[in-house]
Amino acid sequence: MIEKALTGSKKYWLWLGFCATLFGVGAAFYIDQLFNGLQITGMSRDVSWGFYLANFTFFVGVAASGVMLVLPFYLHDQKEFGKITILGEFLAVVACAMCITFVTIDLGRPDRLVNLFLHPTLNSILFFDIVVLSGYMLINIIVGWSILDAEHKGEKPRRFVKPLIYISIPWAASIHTVTAFIYAGLASKPFWLTAIMAPRFLATAFAAGPALLIIICLILRKYTDFDPGKVAIKKLSTIVTYAAIAGFFFLLCEFFTAFYSGAPEHTATLKYLMFGEGGTGLQPYMWGVMIATVIAIVLLVNPKTRYRDDTLVIACVLLFVSIWIDKGLLLVIPGFIPNPLHEFNQYFPTLKEAIITFGVWGLGCMVLTVLYKIAISVKLEVGDQEIEH
Repeated sequence: MIEKALTGSKKYWLWLGFCATLFGVGAAFYIDQLFNGLQITGMSRDVSWGFYLANFTFFVGVAASGVMLVLPFYLHDQKEFGKITILGEFLAVVACAMCITFVTIDLGRPDRLVNLFLHPTLNSILFFDIVVLSGYMLINIIVGWSILDAEHKGEKPRRFVKPLIYISIPWAASIHTVTAFIYAGLASKPFWLTAIMAPRFLATAFAAGPALLIIICLILRKYTDFDPGKVAIKKLSTIVTYAAIAGFFFLLCEFFTAFYSGAPEHTATLKYLMFGEGGTGLQPYMWGVMIATVIAIVLLVNPKTRYRDDTLVIACVLLFVSIWIDKGLLLVIPGFIPNPLHEFNQYFPTLKEAIITFGVWGLGCMVLTVLYKIAISVKLEVGDQEIEH
């Protein structure tokens, strides 16, 4: 089936060329980082986690969101999701690979990643996070490719596929739960020390991931012969709606707990984010996220705007970008601000840091495009034939 990725339209090759260029430029700057170290980034002694881990945190959620297609299709026999389940599985594969890449480049020396497996520390959350991410990536590529190959050959999937599907469902929740524990387990960071960190992560994951899939499905329907199905998109938009509401509710709970209790360590960070006390670096992003999320929820709650492609795209884009900022810059960076001496040392990613980050995005988009090209080609080839799972 790989040969199907070697043929395509001019737009297909131009898009791959753009992604490859983005990746190439990012790789060139990463070589600079290998020689000169993390000093090329905006990170410092006070803010030691930056743009790399911000994107890592976000894409773990995108990876976990694949379960929102696997669960209804395989467990609840919702046939409407049959055409796009493979898209969710391949998206999870690419998102996991990007997460591992972000962790690698954040280490400064990539060889240190090998130490996680050569000298595992069982009380290290990072060790378990890499293990569950690698396992989830492997499960999805095996399940997705096996089912696609069986569909291409007109056969039933092999017997080992169904148990892997059932394993992947709780595994999807585990990858983002473990990631949340990386933050919530640090008692020295009051901003992260909350019991609802994992539920917040899962709620935003189940909003951002499906929102991205909706955007992808609408793009595919417009520019290719592949039709994901209106019913599937409608149901997916309903999932996004409830997940977005839950995520926003959890955020408001954090505000209430901090400000009503008056805990100085927690409120100092939120005042910095909301009102610019100690510095205005992230204040515009915080208010932008709040406004964009509210607009997206309003558009999604109203069935008239949720079921219209143009307004649905606007809502999904607003939600995806706002969650990317919220789970990235607005979660990771404020955990270090203010520092234990109550100093507000600002952090901004440098140009080189941003280029390396978007180089990883370019690699992810390139691999995802190739996988989708193969999947869609097979789907169009076999038509609407249903395979028993």
